[in-house]
Amino acid sequence: MATSNVVCALVLSSLFHFLLVPVLSRDVHALEKCGFKAIYQLGDSIADTGNLIRENPLSPYASFPYGLKLSKPTGRCSNGLLMIDYIARSAKLPYPGAYLNSARKFSGGRGGVNFAVAGSTALPAEALSSKNIVNIVTNESLSSQLEWMFSYFNTTCSEDCAQEIKSSLFMVGEIGGNDYNYAFLFNKTTEELNALVPEVVGAIKDAVAKAIGHGARRVVVPGNFPIGCFPLYLSQSQPNDAAAYDEFHCLKGLNSIASYHNELLKQTVEGLKTNYPDVIIVYGDYYKAFMSIYQNAQSLGFDTKSVQKACCGTGGHHNFSLWRMCGAPDVPVCPNPDQHISWDGVHLTQKAYQHMAEWLINDIFPKLQCSA
Repeated sequence: MATSNVVCALVLSSLFHFLLVPVLSRDVHALEKCGFKAIYQLGDSIADTGNLIRENPLSPYASFPYGLKLSKPTGRCSNGLLMIDYIARSAKLPYPGAYLNSARKFSGGRGGVNFAVAGSTALPAEALSSKNIVNIVTNESLSSQLEWMFSYFNTTCSEDCAQEIKSSLFMVGEIGGNDYNYAFLFNKTTEELNALVPEVVGAIKDAVAKAIGHGARRVVVPGNFPIGCFPLYLSQSQPNDAAAYDEFHCLKGLNSIASYHNELLKQTVEGLKTNYPDVIIVYGDYYKAFMSIYQNAQSLGFDTKSVQKACCGTGGHHNFSLWRMCGAPDVPVCPNPDQHISWDGVHLTQKAYQHMAEWLINDIFPKLQCSA
């Protein structure tokens, strides 16, 4: 009986692993088959390729050690490339240039435009302020990014803009994570965080509908990360109760908020599919993409002792302190960033983003129903 239970457990474990990591050999150039003309990105620091540093040149993301892998800081909140860069590479397109970058304007936005802003929220600043939550990084939100996008389409886009939009990929997010980040930093309760979720998802729904109204025909709507696994949260919330942590030593309460957001977003995507039957709308499962590397860290070349430690940072069990964050004077950088999942306690390393992007591309490609 005991032997059969062990065999059963092994089978279930293998099945779970298979479901979590959909393929072993990934076609990293799969999106080229879609023939996308461009990629348009809305979002926050997970996707920003240089908008925040144009608004605020004193941002730490404008200086080393950010951009170490790229030989210069570009405004990406990592040591190198982001998921959007690998998605563009898969589609055989140039990396979408930051909207506020004058060099992007000179090139005419060939290959797409990135409207994401690090620190940006799904809800407008005034909506958060009414709840005594302050965006401490930027005043930009989904609504201002949409204004930029529509301004670009109306003034800068090529003469054949309508057809280009129909043949492009729209990434609406990841967005909303900062709404919860700021609420957490302003000491909001779990109940208050959960109460934010429907409003945040509602703002994302409105953004998708507006993009479709401007001609988008293929839209990916990414969900939130398992934030309870990140050094930022692990270092700030340290309950003594072992029951507060899951089997991966991630905070259950915070991951439940991310899961609630994601489940509501999935339902919203299904509703949007019904409302817009001629549009391909795909949920981007960033939660599972992250967990696929987190749970397979060793086989992917990550240091299993450092999965919850920032590479660039200092202090405590998680190598992270809000008072001495990456980029501050004398804050060290680990000698082996490719063996770390977390870059600065809040954002991931290039290597982690690469693996996440490969997982995501494999997951979304069949759902995009590309005819090419």
